[in-house]
Amino acid sequence: MIATTAVRNRPRTLRAAAVLGALLWTTSACGKDSSAKASEPDWQEPSSYTYTLTSSEGERALIGTFDITVRDAKVVKAVGLDESARRVVKQLPDQVPTIGDLLDELAQAREDGAHQAEVEHAGAGHPVRIWLDWEENAIDDEALYVISDYEPLA
Repeated sequence: MIATTAVRNRPRTLRAAAVLGALLWTTSACGKDSSAKASEPDWQEPSSYTYTLTSSEGERALIGTFDITVRDAKVVKAVGLDESARRVVKQLPDQVPTIGDLLDELAQAREDGAHQAEVEHAGAGHPVRIWLDWEENAIDDEALYVISDYEPLA
């Protein structure tokens, strides 16, 4: 009876192993790889555009909401929309980034092996959210950039 049961259960055991293997493969394939860019759109930053940046999280200077105008790939105008952003614009105007600067920071975080370095894109391809977290267990090393009201200029 034992031999018959073992033979009868072998297909069930093999099926269970196959299902478990497929599940493990699927789970690892779906994991986030902060260095992968394969699924990201090939968006090219125009030389002139406007956008609103809300920068939050972490302990750093660039905190607040800004209306930003970029011409010839340089920030030419930044308006702070809250007290923190107004302080940055007044005291550290060179800290106000272009979208390209934000993408460079994302690329550097990925290169440095940051715990998280993620980007979400709009249907048109431009980034709308960049999340950075350099160390998994560190406090206040994160950065969240939300990009809205993006408009290319002629």
